[in-house]
Formats: sequence, structure tokens, C-alpha cells
Amino acid sequence: MELLTDALYWIGAVTVAWVSVSTLCCLLNGTRVWIVGNGNLMRATKLGKWAVVTGATDGIGKSYAEELARRGFAIVLISRTQEKLDEVSKAIESKYNVETKTISADFGSVDIYPKIESGLAGLEIGVLVNNVGVSYSYPEFFLNIPNIDSFISNMININITSVCQMTRLVLPRMVDRSKGVILNVASASGMYPVPLLTLYSSSKAFVDFFSRGLAAEYKSKGIIIQSVLPFYVTTKLSKIRRATLDIPSPERYVKAQLCTVGLQTQSNGYFPHAVMGWVTTALLPAKLLNKYVMSTGLSQRARYLKKQKQG
Repeated sequence: MELLTDALYWIGAVTVAWVSVSTLCCLLNGTRVWIVGNGNLMRATKLGKWAVVTGATDGIGKSYAEELARRGFAIVLISRTQEKLDEVSKAIESKYNVETKTISADFGSVDIYPKIESGLAGLEIGVLVNNVGVSYSYPEFFLNIPNIDSFISNMININITSVCQMTRLVLPRMVDRSKGVILNVASASGMYPVPLLTLYSSSKAFVDFFSRGLAAEYKSKGIIIQSVLPFYVTTKLSKIRRATLDIPSPERYVKAQLCTVGLQTQSNGYFPHAVMGWVTTALLPAKLLNKYVMSTGLSQRARYLKKQKQG
């Protein structure tokens, strides 16, 4: 009996010590990431003259281009519409007094990369932001997606192929200089399955795993590669216009996210989103989360289809 009592005592003591040390480590790490930040890491003087941003004319991509320009980077803007590229380019040059360059490219196609490679030739690229992405018009069952064949090709080309190909083009010169940052904008939807947005969620899970794998491969080469996993932000993609504490504006999100670079390989980028990520992946049982997400998707789908029918 005495041996059993001693054993239980030591098990309890070790458990309490482990929980205390783990909690302290979490608090210290959280303070380092969300309060202290990474200082002046994300500066042109530290990484290289140019920052390349895909999907750069709207939402998060445009905010990355503007914030990086504010930090002294010359900006390469890559997006589909030349008119929008010219508009954003002129605004950035005027406001931040930095050089810009534009490349029009439709990432839904796979024959665009020689043109992009030519446009990037000779540039000292310190930062690549793989931001371009596409989602569903509304939540839908996989087999009911309109024009499913072209939908699949388009989403894979934009959400997956673009990340791989842009990394292939930019990474070699970063390795040669032993410095550089690649930010791959995935989504919190890639942290767990999202039924009725299954292909989108899966494509973002690929971006997350690709980023984390590359980060391990090239850390010793001096390259920082980060998977960025935002929840909702007020963008055209999310179709949300009003910013709240948990749904920030793109500008607010990007400023917070850039402070986490070099401190986290996988980041939700914004403190309220980090809390939401911890709750959904660490606290909620997967079965319960899946049921909730499915129910939410069905409600959104029903509202969309009802509106379409009335319209």
C-alpha cells in the first residue's frame, strides 16, 4: 500500500511539473511571437531589394504589397488584369517612393511561368508572397459543383501549382545568397477538413504541408519559409465587408502576420486567429468540429440557393 501511495505521489508530481513547464513555455513563446515580434527582420536592407507578390491587386495580396513597400521593398506585382496592376503600381510608387514592376498572368493557366521567369530575371528577390488563390462561389457537394472538370483544374492550378512553380523560380537565387523569405498564404480551412468546401480545404492543406516540408529542407540554407493560415479576413474572397476583432481588415492582418515571420513555421498570423486555431485543433474533438463545419456549410448553401432561386 505504501509503495502504491509513493508511486501515485510521484506520478502526480511529475504530471504537475510537466503541465507547469508546458504552460510556462507556451506563455513565453506567445509573448515572443505576439508581443515582442521579430523586430526589423522584414526589411529590404536585411533580405534583398525586391518583394514579389502574387494576387497583388486585391485584399490580402494588395495589403502585403503596400506593407512591404512601406518597409522599403521594391515590389513586383503579379496578377491577372493589367489595368488593376497599373493602378496599384502607381499608388504604391506615389505613396511609398519605391520602384515597382508588374507582370500580368492568369494563374489558372500553366503556360505562364516562362513569362514570369523572364520578368523576374536579374532581380534580387528577398521576399516571395504566394498569395493568389480561389475558392468556391458557395458551399457545395463535390459532385454537384457546376462545371466540375474545369473547376478542379482551375483550383489546382491557382491554389497548388502556382505555389510550387513560383517557389521553383525564386528559391534558387535565395539559396545562392543564403537569405530570403517565402510566405505561402494557405487558410485555416487547411488545418482540418471542411466539407462542402472540400477541394478548397484540401488545396490549402497541401500548401501548409508543402511549406512546412520546405521550411525544414532549407532552414540550414538561411531561408525562412512560413505557412500562413488565416481565418476570415474582410476580402472579396470571404465576401465579408465589415471588420471585427476576429475578422480583421487585410491591412491589420498583414501587419500582424509579418511580425511572426521567423518565429513560427506555421502561423495563423493574427492573435485572435491563433486562439481560434488552438481551440479548433487542440480542444474540440475532430468529430464534433466536422459536424459543426458541415452544419454551417449546409446552412450557407441553403441560403445561397434560395437567393439564387428568388433572383
